[in-house]
Amino acid sequence: MININNIKIDKESVNQRIDNFLFKKFKNIPKSKIYKNIRKGQIKINKKKITHKYKLKINDILQTTLLNKNFKKKNFLYPNTILQLKKSILYEDKYLIAINKPYGIPVHSNNKLKLGIIEILKNLQPNNSFLELVHRLDKDTSGILLIAKKMFVLRNLHNQFKKKKIKKKYIALVKGHWPKKIKKVNLPLLKYKKNGQYLMRVDNNGKKSETNFKIKKKYLNNTLLDIVPITGRTHQIRIHTFYIGHPVMFDKIYNNDKNKKNLNKISNRLFLHAESLTFIHPFTLNKLKINAPLDINLKNFLNNISKY
Repeated sequence: MININNIKIDKESVNQRIDNFLFKKFKNIPKSKIYKNIRKGQIKINKKKITHKYKLKINDILQTTLLNKNFKKKNFLYPNTILQLKKSILYEDKYLIAINKPYGIPVHSNNKLKLGIIEILKNLQPNNSFLELVHRLDKDTSGILLIAKKMFVLRNLHNQFKKKKIKKKYIALVKGHWPKKIKKVNLPLLKYKKNGQYLMRVDNNGKKSETNFKIKKKYLNNTLLDIVPITGRTHQIRIHTFYIGHPVMFDKIYNNDKNKKNLNKISNRLFLHAESLTFIHPFTLNKLKINAPLDINLKNFLNNISKY
């Protein structure tokens, strides 16, 4: 007997594409299987076959045979991860959460990891039926991350990002002395796949990407930078600094330094941190600026950088 789930669509899910809704609802199931089930008509709306582009309507009845328990992933996160994330909450109200995302934790689960930021937060707050990422940070990047508790909050903040009304500021330590004259990097970036991993490169056929740089402090062999990305491409800051010849310290992907292995013995994490985020609160309409302090490992490294 086939086990069929009947899901009634509420107002929080209205206007979402069916594929995006299913990705969020069944996080443990590969996207390829979800698309396959849609094509075969094993996922229906009101007993009718639909395409992956179908947008949900209020009171739609979604019929699916998908079950989370059929696809289990290994949990490679260390035991105190949930406690660590709980301590990382910077701001919270009934509309949104801002956390200081720790290094090494992905924002979403993937084929290898059972738990990402969203899954951990749902573990912490089981009564919250709606928790969705407003934007993303690389697994190797720490810093401020916004999570919406309401659909209208998610849409409002997405619109603010689209209209470039949200200001993000990063801090990074780069190799060598950053040139004073380089205050802006505007280079097109193209995504490509290498050894099963998606990377970025500067390419005239790529998408426009722009980043502003300001020297914060100089060290003997390094420069600490304040960085404001104007666009939000994958790995944008990392590839822009690398292309200029001053890669982010301890970047295991875009740093071709011959001494990279030795450097990574000093610090096991990328020195890139999302330091602040400024936006208009979707409900109160007040301007809100949230700051995320550097973690203790990065602070200690800066305090002892003269040793290296």
